[in-house]
Amino acid sequence: MKIKEVRVVVTCPTRNYVLVKIVTDEGLYGVGDATLNGRELAVAAALKEHIAPLLLGRDPGCIEDIWQYLFRGSYWRGGPVQMTALAGVDMALWDIKGKAAGMPLYSLLGGKTRAGALCYTHCGGRDFKEVEDSVRAKLAEGFKVLRAQVAIPGTKGTYGVGSGKMKKNKNAGMKFLEQDALPQEEVWEPGPYLRTIPQLFEHLRGALGEELELFHDVHERLTPIQAARLAKELEPYHLFFLEDPLRPEHKESFRVVRRASTTPLAMGELFHSKWDCLPLLTEQLIDFIRCDLSHIGGITEAKKIAAIAEAFHIQTAWHGPGDISPHAHAANVHVDVSIPNFGVQEMVAFPEEVHEVMPGAPVYKDGYLFVSDRPGLGTDLNEKAAKKYPYKRGYLPTTRRADGSVHDW
Repeated sequence: MKIKEVRVVVTCPTRNYVLVKIVTDEGLYGVGDATLNGRELAVAAALKEHIAPLLLGRDPGCIEDIWQYLFRGSYWRGGPVQMTALAGVDMALWDIKGKAAGMPLYSLLGGKTRAGALCYTHCGGRDFKEVEDSVRAKLAEGFKVLRAQVAIPGTKGTYGVGSGKMKKNKNAGMKFLEQDALPQEEVWEPGPYLRTIPQLFEHLRGALGEELELFHDVHERLTPIQAARLAKELEPYHLFFLEDPLRPEHKESFRVVRRASTTPLAMGELFHSKWDCLPLLTEQLIDFIRCDLSHIGGITEAKKIAAIAEAFHIQTAWHGPGDISPHAHAANVHVDVSIPNFGVQEMVAFPEEVHEVMPGAPVYKDGYLFVSDRPGLGTDLNEKAAKKYPYKRGYLPTTRRADGSVHDW
């Protein structure tokens, strides 16, 4: 079997996605996700102009060799654009391998270690009561783990609480951000944030008790000593974990946070390879590694990261937002159910337009995600439907401090 064609599909069914379809001379094909939110066309160009010509005529079953060839053979290694492009190719190749074997991906990865993947979703609000109401609504839907975010007084827009234009999903009753033509700017200050978040969890524990699992996403906004303070002050509320407390460049500074608190820590959505993860894993500076399979080179690299993490008693919590496609969400869950050190899986409910273009997303039931037993990833791509939703320029939001200086979003 040889690779005959590589198609790159850019589509926008409510938001932009970049998909890689690899077609073989035997008629089998696989689809992978190469979406990099806000820089989609850069990845599409890398795939079309530089990577696709290298794949033609190759055996799609030689996944590890192709991965190494694309990663090391370019000389200019890593980075979000190249690793996202590589992830799309990698997922598509695993999809083909599963179809050729007549087996779901999890079987190729060693078989199931669990029936389904424990998952979490997002709860936010303008004040503590709104967050509480959101949590109660999700508990009624069966969720057992929930992320809680709240608007910060005196700021303009707050990550995770639904700022910006909203679109209602008629099927799932959830809301989705529509992409703006230019980046939406938010204003954020650490002082009110650090005062507000411990108060939020004091309220939630008082109102909802200790049984449910709650956590919070800092989104890489704090300095090491600020993160240490927050982790320490959140200790009485027993978070499932504190997510992304520091910028990805601050790996050494996790020692400061770790020494200050026993609050579990999670990190990794902005990492691009196993080497980014390594110091946090080998020093046991985090408790959950939460890379994005679409940005670390795909399933091949995820399996290696999970294996390293297992040796240091660290669990996985792969990134699973709405800006990666059902193909990547399926890849997440196939890996989740086949490894021994799975922790929890982020999930979103997709709008109906996404399901039209990319059928086969994991199915949610009573707090868990399940993938199908169809060969490969179990997902597909409706290219005709994809053409109905052309690319629209869009960006992630940006953040500034009150004095106007740029800050991490």
